[in-house]
Amino acid sequence: MLPVAENTGITRTKDIQTVIHQNDEGSGGGLAKQLGARDLMGFGIGIVIGTGIFVLTGVEAKEHAGPAITVSFLIAGVVAMLAALCYAELAAAVPTAGSSYTYAYTTIGEVFAWVIGWDLILEFALGSATVARGWSGYLQSAIGLPTSMFGEKAPVNVGAIFIVVVLGVIAAVGIRESKWVTNGLVLIKVTITVFVIVAGLFYVKASNLTPFFPESKPDPGAKGGIAQPLWQWATGASPTAYGVAGVLTAAAVVFFAYSGFEAVANLGEETEDPGRDMPRGLIGTLVICTVLYLLVCLVLTAMVDYKTIDASAPISEAFKQVGLDWAATLVSIAAVAGLTSVILVDLVAMGRIGFALCRDGLLPAAVGRVHPKYNTPFRLTIGTTIVVAVISAFVPIDTLAEMVSIGTLFAFVVVAIAVAVLRRTEPKMDRPFKTPQVPLLPIITALACVALMANLAVETWLRFLVWLVVGMAIYSFYGRTHARLAPGREDKVVEALGADDVV
Repeated sequence: MLPVAENTGITRTKDIQTVIHQNDEGSGGGLAKQLGARDLMGFGIGIVIGTGIFVLTGVEAKEHAGPAITVSFLIAGVVAMLAALCYAELAAAVPTAGSSYTYAYTTIGEVFAWVIGWDLILEFALGSATVARGWSGYLQSAIGLPTSMFGEKAPVNVGAIFIVVVLGVIAAVGIRESKWVTNGLVLIKVTITVFVIVAGLFYVKASNLTPFFPESKPDPGAKGGIAQPLWQWATGASPTAYGVAGVLTAAAVVFFAYSGFEAVANLGEETEDPGRDMPRGLIGTLVICTVLYLLVCLVLTAMVDYKTIDASAPISEAFKQVGLDWAATLVSIAAVAGLTSVILVDLVAMGRIGFALCRDGLLPAAVGRVHPKYNTPFRLTIGTTIVVAVISAFVPIDTLAEMVSIGTLFAFVVVAIAVAVLRRTEPKMDRPFKTPQVPLLPIITALACVALMANLAVETWLRFLVWLVVGMAIYSFYGRTHARLAPGREDKVVEALGADDVV
């Protein structure tokens, strides 16, 4: 039996060497190691490039930032890169299916690990449901499908159910199959994204970029009550559009465009050389996506006046405004491909988070058993696919979207704290990649994430708190006493999972 921390309360921590040994264990029931740095970047780009580049660029340029939407994406990208540097150290040193959940378990305690694991389930479940509804809408628009079954007007979004079920089966069958599908979709959408940049350059008008920072003015579309941002509700400040405040508001919203890259860290146990490939996969993903985002923002706002940008399909409609209808069709194809890969990576990541929770006994261990043929958490993946399909069928996009951002930012805060704590508690731990300027950079990362969270609506915070309360109830009545670290529980968890699934 492996060593555990001496603390037996809810703040008990997992021994870091236990995690490393557990992940290195080579029994037949473990997750298959089949991914390299290029595959990790494929998964990362697959989940990051999606709704942000095809929708948020136009919406936020038109409503809050004008041509300076490029600066908003840059600010959001810098915050995301800070978080990626923190993730890279932990993912390389402790490659695990649990990502920030496991990092919290080894640093600040079990109850906090449960909270972050429960938060990640929320992030990936609602993220995949949100994008599935967007996928359905784009497909309906591209080929004229009936709105009674596809898009936001459908009482039951059949299109969203269809794509979730298809991709859920692919995720359950195996990581290799998921890798092939994701890499193929990434190739398509990156190619067409580059096409958008190159083709758009021929229609650039410098006059559309002037003024680059439109003059600040009261925001006519601002909402009051619990629908307003937390900082605004707390200070009583009047909301404005454009100017510096508009750029910062847009940055908080478009951060959604970078969410999901941390899903790469959940694939640590399936990476051939995590010490080398994890940092490359995480940082490479953000560098590529940030460059593409900035170029698309510049081209879009230079092609057409930001006041005339179509909020629902900004890029394709921009090409229609300059007379290139055939290019608009290509953009629609890229949108469908892009959103497909986002859903797939979300489903894969959600299965890995659940696998880690089950392996530690915080959820029923038998649910997390690895399939003997597919080497994936089959039951978990199928189960979560069904839940996501139901959510995507009935819950509107605008109800789901901000919840994804708050879950992502909360996870980033925990990871930043974990980096600083582990540097003190495990100074001799092998770190193939080191986050620079610790603890300064992790502190800056955590503060930047909290600042962006403050720009999310009060109602989003309330929904998030309700989710956490439900999670704490589950932990109190089940996880606390059934955890693998609870006294006398180790052997029972091993028996439920099967000898090949644990060390």
